[in-house]
Amino acid sequence: MSFLRLRNILASAALALGSVGVLAYGLGSPQATLLGPALVRGADPAEVTLTFDDGPTFPYTGQVLDVLRAHGVKGTFFLCGSAAERHPELVRRIRDEGHEIGNHTWSHPWLHLMSREAIAAEIDRTQDVLERITGTRPVWFRPPYGVRWFPLAGILRERGMRMMLWSDRGYDGRLDAAGIVATTLAQLRPGAIVLLHDGFEAKAPGLVDRSATVAALPGIIEGARRAGYRFAPAVRQDNATSRPWTSASHRDYPVPEAPRRPHDHHDATHRRTLRDGARPARDDRRGGDRLAAAGRGGG
Repeated sequence: MSFLRLRNILASAALALGSVGVLAYGLGSPQATLLGPALVRGADPAEVTLTFDDGPTFPYTGQVLDVLRAHGVKGTFFLCGSAAERHPELVRRIRDEGHEIGNHTWSHPWLHLMSREAIAAEIDRTQDVLERITGTRPVWFRPPYGVRWFPLAGILRERGMRMMLWSDRGYDGRLDAAGIVATTLAQLRPGAIVLLHDGFEAKAPGLVDRSATVAALPGIIEGARRAGYRFAPAVRQDNATSRPWTSASHRDYPVPEAPRRPHDHHDATHRRTLRDGARPARDDRRGGDRLAAAGRGGG
């Protein structure tokens, strides 16, 4: 084999590997903008948001709610539709205690390589069951594992929904309570959106153990308050200024309206575009987890 041919082969291989890396980052990193904007950090530097994925699950969602109520904290719960249908009483309790509810798909699938129709069905079925239980359709959506796919941004836009990811995570699928507290507090930065879990991939209660998350919550709350932070649900974080920090090169979303059912998507709001926003102070931390890491306890 000639040197020139070998060089071309190696160059092609390097290009292919680089393309795979860029795609993996774009699909799985919360800070990536390849597949559309998402809220990853709040606008008020004095506030942080606790978010809980994959519930509701008995008994852990109730125990999380007990801790939040005892400490006077409001959070955001990204619920799987199938789990919500199993435990409507927990969904109503989340609503009644003043927490925010988001859509986390019906069955917690990996969205990559799914068709537009299949992704839309996961979202719409969950919207329907949450509306039936609570009387409202959520505005916020978080994809399972934080992994996006090409049709997702358009599907959310048509429904008047918005995507929220996270800036920090407690790795509560891997660590004990002390480790979750230490990891979460070490990452806290102004406006942090923290990823935790009260369920596990929409699985039935007997297959879930989130006792470490419940045990870690008081330490996270007390430690964050000692550091000078307040807690707020995502809606307050988002509305703190007219220009929330997002992964979309720090652009604004339009002010959200009530979410729409799929058949309403041909109105004027479907044609809105994002406005350019001011660039906030630079955050020098390296952002996000790679796609391969996303499957190990994320989202």
